[in-house]
Amino acid sequence: MSGETMGLSRPDGSYGAVAKIFHWVTVPLIVLALLSGFTIAHVKDASKLGFYAIHESIGLTLLFLALARLAWRAFSPPPPLPDHLPANMRLAANATHHALYAVLILQPLLGFFTTNAFGFPMAGATAYLGFIDLPKFMEASEGLANVLLWLHGALGWLLPVLIAAHVAAAIYHHAVRRDGTLMRML
Repeated sequence: MSGETMGLSRPDGSYGAVAKIFHWVTVPLIVLALLSGFTIAHVKDASKLGFYAIHESIGLTLLFLALARLAWRAFSPPPPLPDHLPANMRLAANATHHALYAVLILQPLLGFFTTNAFGFPMAGATAYLGFIDLPKFMEASEGLANVLLWLHGALGWLLPVLIAAHVAAAIYHHAVRRDGTLMRML
């Protein structure tokens, strides 16, 4: 079925309710993680610790959500991409989705490893969700911490690029191709 005849309200295979919930819970958490992460660098007073606590808790929650999403996908595979999509769009969609999952898993891990390498495990004032102390699992190593921090920062800049590509593609499919792709997740 072509995009023109399918219409915006009749997508080729919608995602299930659980997949949609995972997606739409992840979105505001990513926004909060990015905003708090970019803010930390500019905070110079005692409130910096609070930003770290929020940022790290959101990051680990995103990690757990990404892992849960992948487990759910194994149990309930997403609908296949529509047959009418050209091969280059299929490749771009798959590459972007894989990259987003990779960043949503690697980014929080790098952040967690970074804080541990700097000698600040998630305990006490920076406990996960404010009350779950996570064990320290390595001794402080400034050299390792700086490498991990650089990687965490690089992925922190890559994430908005991937999100922009994902959102732009959804808008393109909805407004230009009019093929119902966006409606699969609404």
